[in-house]
Amino acid sequence: MNTTTPTIAVLGSGLIGAPVARNLANKGFKVKVWNRTAAKAQALVQDNLQACASVAEAVRDADYIVTVLKDGDSVASAMAAGSGHFRPGAKWLQLSTVGIDAAASLTQLASQQQLVYFDTPVQGTRQPAEQGQLIILASGPQVGREEVQTVFDAIGKRTLWVADEAGHASRLKLALNNWAFTLTHGLAESLALAKGLGVDPALVVDVVSNGPMDCAYFQLKSAAMLAGNYTPSFSVANAVKDSRLILDAASQAGLYAEVAGAGLHRFERALAAGHGDKDMAASFLAPDLPA
Repeated sequence: MNTTTPTIAVLGSGLIGAPVARNLANKGFKVKVWNRTAAKAQALVQDNLQACASVAEAVRDADYIVTVLKDGDSVASAMAAGSGHFRPGAKWLQLSTVGIDAAASLTQLASQQQLVYFDTPVQGTRQPAEQGQLIILASGPQVGREEVQTVFDAIGKRTLWVADEAGHASRLKLALNNWAFTLTHGLAESLALAKGLGVDPALVVDVVSNGPMDCAYFQLKSAAMLAGNYTPSFSVANAVKDSRLILDAASQAGLYAEVAGAGLHRFERALAAGHGDKDMAASFLAPDLPA
């Protein structure tokens, strides 16, 4: 391994992957980026950052492979495309939210490819990613943690080591996403209720502000909903995907997650209404059910 300038292959250059790649390059790592839509990777080219036409080109000789893709199937497909080109013993940092079953499958895939696997989903959306302020939820072997921490420090403000066994961080991520979705839907429905009752929804925000129910997330999402600004930080389509993963996990745990189920239905209504590419604050736009 090159101890002076490690090479990192970043697979995926979406809302999180693109700023992750840029921050790594800005911290002095040699970064090679692949994306299914090649133009997205090409748009990132700068000092220390190279766009690659294939997964094989990106991962060849890489010390680290960082996956930041939509779901478990996308991650598995990309890693399959790199088969035979990985450096044995390279460290795979899996940042995507993939759920319980896919996390287990990817752990096995890493072993087959002779990669050291770290299950490391991130807490945070586009803006924290751009600012290098993600929270990394990490599980994986004790050996090698000091080395991977240098990568985490380039993209995040905090790393929480959850367990030595890969997969536990992915489980924690589902619980955290469930909380974020619950907050989003509660706010969206409360503002919609005020509006439906002929009350200015801004008054809801006015009453909550600076009180015990206030928080930065409340302010951020309420401002977006009231302004009709749905520039995506985390899309409705991704929220639908993750909500389904949450319900699958709850079922495996023997839990009846009725709030999560209701939240999924609300996101699905927003998706069906054509809001899939908008920020999940578009829960506010979910149409009423037919009478």
